[in-house]
Amino acid sequence: MAIISRLLLALFLLTFMVLSQAIATDFNEFETPLVNATSAISEVKINCGGECVRRCALVRRKNVCYRACGTCCARCNCVPPGTSGNQNVCACWASQTTHGGRKKCP
Repeated sequence: MAIISRLLLALFLLTFMVLSQAIATDFNEFETPLVNATSAISEVKINCGGECVRRCALVRRKNVCYRACGTCCARCNCVPPGTSGNQNVCACWASQTTHGGRKKCP
C-alpha cells in the first residue's frame, strides 16, 4: 500500500511539473515586445549622454555635436551606431531637420 501511495504521489508531482512548464511556455509567447508595432520608438529609454559621447567622439566641435545629439536622442530614443552615417538604422534620427532644411542630427 505504501509503495502505491508513493508512486501516485510521484506521478502527481511529475504531472504538475510538466503542466506548469507547458503553461509557462505558452504565456511567454504572448509577451508584449519592447517596441510598439505602430511606432519605431522603443518604450525603454536609452542613456543619451553615453550614446552621444560615443557618437561625437571624433568630431572637432564636440559641444555642438553633444547638443544636437542630445536633442535628437531625446526625441527619437535612439542613436545610430558608429561615429557618423548609419542614419538608416534610426528613421526618426534621419528625418530631423533644422529650420533651414539641413539635417539636424549628427
